[in-house]
Amino acid sequence: MADVARELGVDPAVGLDDTEAARRLAADGPNELRSKPPVPLWRKVLDQFRDPLVALLLVAMGISVTVWWVEGADGVPVDALVIVAVVVLNAALGLVQESKAENAVAALRSMTEATSTVLREGRRVTVRSAELVRGDVLVLAEGDAVGADARLVSATALRVQEASLTGESEAVLKDARVLPAAAPLGDRFDMVYKGTAVAQGVGRAVVVATGMATQMGAIARLLDATEEEATPLQREISRVSKVLGLTVIGIAVVVMVLAAIVNDVSSAADLVTVLLLGVSLAVAAVPEGLPAILSVVLAVGVQAMARRKAVVKKLHSAETLGSASVIASDKTGTLTKNEMTIQRVATASGEVALTGVGYRPDGEVRAGPDIDRGGPLEDERLLREVVMVLGGGSLANDAQLVEADGEWTVQGDPTEAAFLVAAHKLAGTVDRVAEFERRGEVPFTSERKLMSALVDPPGEGAWALVTKGAPDVLLARCSAVQVGEEIVPLDDERRATALDAVERLSDRAYRTLGVAYRRVAEGFGTDRLEEHESDLVHLGVVGIIDPPRPEVTAAVAEARRAGIRVVMITGDHPVTATRIATDLGIVERGARAVTGTELDRLDGPGLRAAARTVSVYARVAPQNKLQIVDALQADGHVVAMTGDGVNDAPALKTADIGVAMGVTGTEVTKESATMILGDDNFATIVAAVRQGRVIFDNIKKFLRYLLSSNMGEVCTVLFGVLFAGVVGLEGASGGGAVVVPLLATQILWINLVTDSGPALAMGVDPETDDVMARPPRGMHERIIDARMWTGVLSIGLVMGIATLLTIDIFLPGGLVEGSDSLAVARTAGFTTLVLAQLFNVFNSRSETTSAFHRMFVNRWLWGAVGLGLLLQVAVVQVPFLQVAFGTASLDLAHWGVAVAMASSVLWFDEIRKLLWRARHRGEVA
Repeated sequence: MADVARELGVDPAVGLDDTEAARRLAADGPNELRSKPPVPLWRKVLDQFRDPLVALLLVAMGISVTVWWVEGADGVPVDALVIVAVVVLNAALGLVQESKAENAVAALRSMTEATSTVLREGRRVTVRSAELVRGDVLVLAEGDAVGADARLVSATALRVQEASLTGESEAVLKDARVLPAAAPLGDRFDMVYKGTAVAQGVGRAVVVATGMATQMGAIARLLDATEEEATPLQREISRVSKVLGLTVIGIAVVVMVLAAIVNDVSSAADLVTVLLLGVSLAVAAVPEGLPAILSVVLAVGVQAMARRKAVVKKLHSAETLGSASVIASDKTGTLTKNEMTIQRVATASGEVALTGVGYRPDGEVRAGPDIDRGGPLEDERLLREVVMVLGGGSLANDAQLVEADGEWTVQGDPTEAAFLVAAHKLAGTVDRVAEFERRGEVPFTSERKLMSALVDPPGEGAWALVTKGAPDVLLARCSAVQVGEEIVPLDDERRATALDAVERLSDRAYRTLGVAYRRVAEGFGTDRLEEHESDLVHLGVVGIIDPPRPEVTAAVAEARRAGIRVVMITGDHPVTATRIATDLGIVERGARAVTGTELDRLDGPGLRAAARTVSVYARVAPQNKLQIVDALQADGHVVAMTGDGVNDAPALKTADIGVAMGVTGTEVTKESATMILGDDNFATIVAAVRQGRVIFDNIKKFLRYLLSSNMGEVCTVLFGVLFAGVVGLEGASGGGAVVVPLLATQILWINLVTDSGPALAMGVDPETDDVMARPPRGMHERIIDARMWTGVLSIGLVMGIATLLTIDIFLPGGLVEGSDSLAVARTAGFTTLVLAQLFNVFNSRSETTSAFHRMFVNRWLWGAVGLGLLLQVAVVQVPFLQVAFGTASLDLAHWGVAVAMASSVLWFDEIRKLLWRARHRGEVA
């Protein structure tokens, strides 16, 4: 070891200094496994044009330019220039969206970076594991993730879980001694390796390799070609895009053939017009920006979770949260405050209740027949006894209560701190305790179950030995009891009364501690103080509990309303576990907890049967957590499991959603988890589930919008060509040229104006429907189901009909006799379709709720709609845009008809939703 330290230029007792560490980091690079190099900008730009439909459009544009050139190059090839502009602008939007998604993912990754404890200049400091350098001295403890390959300097009962590296299932006992001979990786007990986890014990080690030079780096080289598996949502989006693409290409081919037949195409220019129409329709109808929009929406939603203290490590994991049907939670610190609180004090003269929870010393002492609703403590005798119990517990005490910036914390044992907090609730008690001077103590041991302090009360001429501990053990050492100001013998009746108080508190799930004392002479020797813990005067018993977090009751109720079952898993006593679970509404009064011992006796079917009905598990071991997760998943549940200790990692990894504690959790559990809680609070899990459901709803919103709007374009062109004679389009040009309801450039304009902006705005839409009023989504439930497809097709059909009727209204002939030119009629139809899609934005916010519900909560949506409207006005009224997109100016009458016809989409969907709600009154959407 000395040779290793000398070679690396480090004193293992001191560590590196900051300057040297910074120099080595600059020389060797960060302690990170090599990732794929970032895609250069030029590749990203080219990728925007790799879509087959875009390539087809560029080919069609090339044909258009060629025909224009062959026919004399008269004027400007407007169609070709507009297509180029639209394609370039679409590519720019795609780049921006992808960049936003990448930045969001990078921000999330920085929130979950691993850290390591090292010695720097003789001080323990915590650094990012990526900043470890050769020569750093790692300080290892249970639950730590080993940040780099390192040679052990010291090890005490150090066991390291190396399964991720060697496949060894058992934790390996480590030793700092030099190996007698070269050994294979799994037998190098003097080394610890990057990516492994400390299962037990402590140790120190000098880093010898970082980054790709580590053993884990060697494995990483073998994995460079491995592709990450797509999530169910990604697979479904990909499948829908492919199916839709093939379908629309088929429809485009049909449209082109029909247009050629109906219009009797004979010239090259007419052929190009038909070709451009078909290709533009295919490009516009396929939402090629779906993946980028999906990533942005997920990133925004996950960042919203992070602001609520729930950090989801992988972007697409957010979709799983909406499917959670069971939340299996630890008790301590997650459902409860992890702040031990004295709520009851029982003495010879009665029992009192203390209000207030946690370490904040606010509250009062209540007494009376119903002490939970009683008034202030006025009985002088009982008051004196309570003061002596709390004062005595505060004297036999090594904890400290600290306030910083309005927050109260404790240093030391939480149970001892409970006495300090309770003492603040009785006026004068803390000041009186502060006057005592400690002269000696006997520490607590698990064998004795007692702790004593020898104190000097000022001005009394005698000292006192104050003892606290397990009530039964303490009572056995007592010969008297304090009754008011008197000390009376502890006869059998009074001893039975004291034991009854202990049993009564234990039955109500309180942890009990007794307090007693005895007078000793001033100057009493502290040698063999333990031998004098007898002939004590019993003061009373306190009932202590880790109180539930006040917000958790409402969170449990919200989870149950959402069809999510809450399961408590704890190592605590079954009585305590059941009491807390009942208080929180997890189980009904009278429910029973199942212990880990009972689980061990069950076979597979028995475990699954228990998992269906049991919601409280007590005295469980880490392997029992894994059994519970497996049983719930076998029963078809999507399980979210919380954990903090290193032994919880397997259960977290197995669960559908592993939730690690960010405050108390170990690095190993954080690495194994899907989500990390920044506040260790159960209510945050429920809030994250709600946000997960909102994210999923928003994905459905923009899919519903994009697909139905694009279907409107398809219906307009398809039926416009099929029924050209019915709506007056046939022969409308007067010159035998091809007549179509929309020009290719107009279709591309619609795609540009109405697709990305509103879809992205819908991705950040606040909750429209009450997402917690319906059961969890099944893992295999399709995001685009039959009901959505019905809505998409019906809305698309209404859009197409409204657009074609608008054209018919203004064209001579057809169903309605009009008097405007083809350019004006087509522009009115074009405008109607754009406005219909903007109306459809509000329809798409819910499949069942009125578009007018919470209509103004999303300013981004209104901004996107407003921008779309302004751009449409510009393309219709601005001269150079009229040339580019083949539009003509519209007067107020034209605009009025276009708005009215476009609004039919809104009213149709409102009627459909109203009928649905009438049929399903009382049901949840």
